[in-house]
Amino acid sequence: MLAFVIRRCIFLIFVLVGISLLIFSILMTFSPERRAAAYVQSPQQAQNIPGIIQQYGLDQPFYVQYKQWMIQTFRGNFGWSLVAAQPVWDAFCQYFPVTLELNIYAVPLTLIIGIYLGTLSGIYRGSFIDHFTRIVAIIGWSLPTFLFALVLLMIFYGYFGWFGTGIIGDDFQLYLLNHPDQFIRYTGLYTIDGILNGHSAICMDALKRLILPVITQVFVVVALLMRITRSSMIEELSKDYIITARAKGANDKIVYYKHARKNALIPTITVAGQLIALSMEGSVAVEIVFNRHGMGWWLVSSATQLDTPVLMFMCMFMGLVFVLSNLICDLLIAWWDPRIRLSTS
Repeated sequence: MLAFVIRRCIFLIFVLVGISLLIFSILMTFSPERRAAAYVQSPQQAQNIPGIIQQYGLDQPFYVQYKQWMIQTFRGNFGWSLVAAQPVWDAFCQYFPVTLELNIYAVPLTLIIGIYLGTLSGIYRGSFIDHFTRIVAIIGWSLPTFLFALVLLMIFYGYFGWFGTGIIGDDFQLYLLNHPDQFIRYTGLYTIDGILNGHSAICMDALKRLILPVITQVFVVVALLMRITRSSMIEELSKDYIITARAKGANDKIVYYKHARKNALIPTITVAGQLIALSMEGSVAVEIVFNRHGMGWWLVSSATQLDTPVLMFMCMFMGLVFVLSNLICDLLIAWWDPRIRLSTS
């Protein structure tokens, strides 16, 4: 297992270098003046673009500029965000907790519901539960996310006045603005920081405003997970080892949940890893409809305003997330099924 982990980590390094070269090659298509925005750390520096070009060698050959860009990247200098009016890294630290908080509650629900309903659908193929989950999966996968989010918003908030939008209410935002010393941002997540600071009302208000976004996120994403799990279960239940186990009189629950589902979850783990990686980018529709200023909102706003440093940073961030997600999935699958690491040894 150790050799398997080492090989995957070495491969990870080469992939990250390749991603950085690709991103920097895209950056090189811009003029030196546009590339200088990736090194600016304040509005004052933006007034001296020729000095930035000379300081970072933006008129030098490719390899010289790539080296300088990598040095600045490792130092945390990703440029200035016009949308956030602050350095890109500071803006990331502000927007990422919003997206992370949504996914902390949405991802576990997606995994539990998707695997459970997909397993039942595969076991009881052709039954009511199978037809029901297939209908839900088709609707969830084909229905536009923004439309479903708007329907929930109109019904529960517009008609009943429940839950609300945003991250926390205006009253709590005003309180935090006037009393910054009474609420310490330990994690950037209001549901957790509210508990750590002893402000249960802020925690409950943040949880209340997470309900509709979480429902939307789960409903849309869980559809694919259910379909993958169902197909894998049907395939596993038709294999010889399952037929042999049944012929020997093995209990149905043992056959279904210990043998068949264990092997059926291998492709599900891979798909779940990709879905979780995608969710870290931020759901654009969810964050815009429910007025949650997270990664998705920041990315769309930056794209519409051609905020180049942010777009380059997001490319690097998503590349890193997907590479780490693939690594974790590979290790998890190798632990789940020892045949995988033996076949790659």
